[in-house]
Amino acid sequence: MSTRRSRRSEAVPSSRPSFGRSGSRGTRTCRRPWWLIAGSWWPCDRKPDRAGARAENHHPISRRNSLAKTIFTGRHGRTTIVTIDRPERRNAIDLPTAQALIAAFEAFDADEASHVAVLTGAGGAFCAGADLVAIAAGERKPLNRAGTFAPIGPTRLKLSKPVIAAIEGPAVAGGMELAAWCDLRVAGRSALFGMYNRRFGVPTCDLGAIRFPRLIGQGRALDLMLTGRTVGMDEALAIGLVSRVVDDGAALSAALALAEDIGSVPQVAMRNDRKALIDSWDLSEADAIANEIELGLATLGSGETVAGASSFAGGAGRHGAAVGR
Repeated sequence: MSTRRSRRSEAVPSSRPSFGRSGSRGTRTCRRPWWLIAGSWWPCDRKPDRAGARAENHHPISRRNSLAKTIFTGRHGRTTIVTIDRPERRNAIDLPTAQALIAAFEAFDADEASHVAVLTGAGGAFCAGADLVAIAAGERKPLNRAGTFAPIGPTRLKLSKPVIAAIEGPAVAGGMELAAWCDLRVAGRSALFGMYNRRFGVPTCDLGAIRFPRLIGQGRALDLMLTGRTVGMDEALAIGLVSRVVDDGAALSAALALAEDIGSVPQVAMRNDRKALIDSWDLSEADAIANEIELGLATLGSGETVAGASSFAGGAGRHGAAVGR
């Protein structure tokens, strides 16, 4: 067993563990507007920030588990952290990685102690989409009209709890669809989006054609999907493609802080309101109203509302102050 492999199976110190691999690539030049790195594309004038990637990949966790050797899960308080760890492929998704992502998020949804998940990528990239090298070598993923499996992994899952994407570097092609599956997106300033699959005849099969118009409107979604152009973070924030933009290397820590905020509120009310919002896209107005009321009644029946009202009557949370929990 190699030294690298044995280290990945060791317990990670709680002070400064790393989810990624460190290292550096020599400077490359190219005569085309894009260079190819192991099956994914990166702009020649936007090389990965390795220092930022190393800073982004250090965070305190309580435990770390691996799935398929390319997906790692950890815990930070009430937050589950899911990390795609294929930096040599810019975290492109092959079949075992897609299956492991599904398993990781199904486990998160079933874990009553975990309130929010954060999805991130190792090595300065979020996800470069499908692994084109694996496809060229003959790999074929199932592409079914029904079921929970999707080529990038969890994009068909309907979870009961929120997921936040912590994005550094490229979230492109299927990686952009994966980010759109998440409830919220926190990105470093040098991150980028783009439906780069447009260049290679790769179809949109991870519900981007459904989610992009919902996030940014049909006109903007068509612009991005038809052209496959690069979208920087200033534009992404302006059109609503990302929720927060932070300094490079700080996306994960900012996403964890946001997850802690969401995880600290009364969970039944938050989850039911989230479900009412998401469900409404597939319902008529009358059915959406009925669904929202049904979920509201479930929240009232949980006792959270009376407990919250009693807390407020006792002086908590006045004038927007935080409510201790």
